Amino acid sequence: MKLKDLMEKRELKLSEMRAINESAKGGSLEENQQKRFDVLETEVSKLNDSIDRSRRLDEFDRQIAGGETMAGDSAAREWRSNLSQYSISKAIQGELSGIELEAHTELSKNAQTRGVMVPTEIVLGESRTITTTTPVSGPAGNLVATDLAAMTDRRRPSLMIERMGATVLRNLNGNLELPRFKSSGSSGWVPEHTNATRSDAQFEKKSMAPNTVTAEYEISRRIMLQSSTAIDQVLRADISFLLSQAMDSASLKGGGTNEPTGILADSDVESITGGAFDSDVTADLIASLEVDDVTGTTAFLTNPNVMKAARKKKDADGHVIPMSNLFHEKRVESSTQVPADIGAGSDKNALIFGEWASLYLGYWSGIDILMNPYHSDVASKGGSLLHAFLDCDVLVRHPEGFRYAEID
Repeated sequence: MKLKDLMEKRELKLSEMRAINESAKGGSLEENQQKRFDVLETEVSKLNDSIDRSRRLDEFDRQIAGGETMAGDSAAREWRSNLSQYSISKAIQGELSGIELEAHTELSKNAQTRGVMVPTEIVLGESRTITTTTPVSGPAGNLVATDLAAMTDRRRPSLMIERMGATVLRNLNGNLELPRFKSSGSSGWVPEHTNATRSDAQFEKKSMAPNTVTAEYEISRRIMLQSSTAIDQVLRADISFLLSQAMDSASLKGGGTNEPTGILADSDVESITGGAFDSDVTADLIASLEVDDVTGTTAFLTNPNVMKAARKKKDADGHVIPMSNLFHEKRVESSTQVPADIGAGSDKNALIFGEWASLYLGYWSGIDILMNPYHSDVASKGGSLLHAFLDCDVLVRHPEGFRYAEID
């Protein structure tokens, strides 16, 4: 049974359970009501298990269909299993040994680099979990471990693209072309001993090529001398966020000028009629993908403005409508990275629905980190400028896998 059918079946049983519960007199169920409720509860529990299995299978299908390995056997190398021991501060200070040396050697084989090559898993991967590290600002003494008091990070947007299930290709080398079967021929019925009607299949391909995103900040000599532990956390968090935010933002709305072309800027991704948020808009988005036979794992992504409107939706009796009903049991996520300035008047919010495995993120080798102590801004101070470079690209491989609406 398909996931959608399982969820619809569960919702019917849950509706019956709610009706039984609401009909209880004095807070207690009659014997026959209790028996029926218990039966439904058991059936819902079994359906939950089936839904979980179906979702896991969908995820496996997504990985098989869209998660090609583009890096040979490098992912199986021993150093990748020990990334928790990797130290960025040790690497950027030129102390390449152990796992830092192994990673740099492997990642720089097919790339031209002037600095230290750091695995994307270290820098970009940790942006999803680190939330309370210290930004690089203020006097150098604030980063000396013995003087540090409790600090909190500044507020940052949620980075969602990889979490939504985008297909990630790491350690690419040359430009990448991704072919696909665009359309089939046709079939038809013919009389006996009559020639078949000939038709042609259509193919197309899309290309990925590296775009460079950079980040830079100044590090004082004393920070490097006195606060290796603190700076390691700061470097991981800040560089991670700067590069991840740029990639995340480009995936959604990148315009293609010195940056990738994102979902909302892709001319092949269609929009539907939006307006005020309601469950009809989400139903139309879901139906628009179903009409194109999109069967992969799908989800909504929008911004807090749309979520605010959704949370205020009430029925005719003034009761708040559950989010699961408004989004028809589909997963929904929110981030301020999703633009609130689209449309003719640049005043609409984006509500995106998609099969997120159709979005490809490509990374060429690792993140090139270069320490420059010779720049005039830092040379006389004994400090360094830290430059970080990442070559990456975004591709909507299957445009029919996405739709969006402009919400007031």
